[in-house]
Amino acid sequence: MFPSPITKPHARFAYHGLLWFALVLWLLPLAAVLLTSVRTAADIAAANYWSWPTETAALENYRSIFVEANLLRYFFNSVLITLPAVFFALLFSSLAGYALAAFNFRANFLVYAMFIAGNFIPFQILMIPVRDFSLQLGLYDTKTGLAIFHVAFQTGFCAFFLRGFIRELPREMFEAARAEGVAEWRIYWHIVLPLILPALAALAVLVFTFIWNDFFWGLILAPDADARPITVGLQALKGTFRAQWHLLSAGSVIAALPPVLLFFMLQKHFISGLTMGATKG
Repeated sequence: MFPSPITKPHARFAYHGLLWFALVLWLLPLAAVLLTSVRTAADIAAANYWSWPTETAALENYRSIFVEANLLRYFFNSVLITLPAVFFALLFSSLAGYALAAFNFRANFLVYAMFIAGNFIPFQILMIPVRDFSLQLGLYDTKTGLAIFHVAFQTGFCAFFLRGFIRELPREMFEAARAEGVAEWRIYWHIVLPLILPALAALAVLVFTFIWNDFFWGLILAPDADARPITVGLQALKGTFRAQWHLLSAGSVIAALPPVLLFFMLQKHFISGLTMGATKG
């Protein structure tokens, strides 16, 4: 039996070298953004992009994005859009996934195929119909309308994702519960949901990141400041003739914190959710 190539000393050395190179390459733009967020405007005007800042204005930059750029308002807009959207997307998709996995009705495969097909539609071609539909419903330029759209757009992917996990659960549990007269709602709530919590945690991280970082639909459906999410709010810092890169970088750091913190909070569940069902026994 031949040893794995990765166990050989030279292969292991090359592997670790490539790993560190990829890590540095990945973190280099992030380091540049962090450094730019504490630079002064004069330091940037002097084309001092990659070296250590000659002048720092960390407190002034971060104070300006909250006080002058009103970033806190956009931050809470994103919170009010993202949290309800994630909750209802997971709720509806878990119900749909349970129905598709546990019941053999005639249109089961057709509904499942529609969920899959929806994930392959380029969202840019939906721009005009979605905008017109939101205008007709009176939901245009509102946080509610943007949240409802994200729920509709993310539910298909989440249902497709959760159906596979629920199908891996032993069907004997469902049959035994039904034989005891347990209602389907109680089976869903007390049996299915606790068993797919790792998958829900993994989806929560992914969906939260998708919605929080969305710029396109925030720009199309919520251009006004009252409903504008933080990604679109940062665009206001970029003027017609001049961009305030130090403020843009500081705002980008603040905007990136919630998804990063959520990932580290749910890291264990995220990894177990992605590997759920990969091994048996």
